[in-house]
Amino acid sequence: MSLFSDNIRHLRIKKDVSQETVAKDLSITRDSLAKYEQGKSQPPYETLIKLSHYYHISIDLLLTADIRKVDVERLMQLEDNRILLPITIDNNGENVIEIIPHKARAGYLSGYSDPEFIEGLQHISLPFLKNGKFRAFPVSGDSMPPHKEGSFIIGRYIESIAEISEGKTYILLTKNEGIVYKRLKKNEGSNLVLSSDNSFYEPYSVKASNILEIWEYACSIATKESEPDDINPQSIRDMFITLKTEIKALKHLNK
Repeated sequence: MSLFSDNIRHLRIKKDVSQETVAKDLSITRDSLAKYEQGKSQPPYETLIKLSHYYHISIDLLLTADIRKVDVERLMQLEDNRILLPITIDNNGENVIEIIPHKARAGYLSGYSDPEFIEGLQHISLPFLKNGKFRAFPVSGDSMPPHKEGSFIIGRYIESIAEISEGKTYILLTKNEGIVYKRLKKNEGSNLVLSSDNSFYEPYSVKASNILEIWEYACSIATKESEPDDINPQSIRDMFITLKTEIKALKHLNK
């Protein structure tokens, strides 16, 4: 027996369905499924994908984790299961952090589960980031100050949506927007309300079913020197005084 065979047998029993039912749903023979559950044979790649989708469990978990010890109900339930790529370490045992360059930002939506795409990325290692899978994402726009265009946010991979907390910031890969970096304003279960730290942008909702990946903020890398704000508090105060004076003058003219 193997972890995989134990897992698919456990998931079938938990789902309370027969081997015949599962085999029919997957368009395979009952005898083939029985051999997979007994560890007597291994399924082809196409069947492995079908099993992953059928039980809503990533292939990585099916092959490497004891599902009996995993709270499956708390895992993110997505329409399409993504493959969680294994954590890579360098010769010194440190985590390897893949870097998504700005030019590959758009391609990440289609390449996030492609091993060749991920393996082709440049990478770094930061000794103070441990116990997790980390990846660096490019910052775009001005919605999340003080992080500017050209900077990178390094995120820790979140396996379960139950791990996210309101008020914290996350990198999300969504089906519609691709990569976004936002603050979680509210978790409504089936919907997440995201907000920008730049108040110019309005909060908006994202369906949990449209989220492909979630990475929690771990640290950031600035590629440009920080510059002082163009408008300081004194300047803002002077602007309000001037505006107040002009409003009083308009009221006086209208009398």
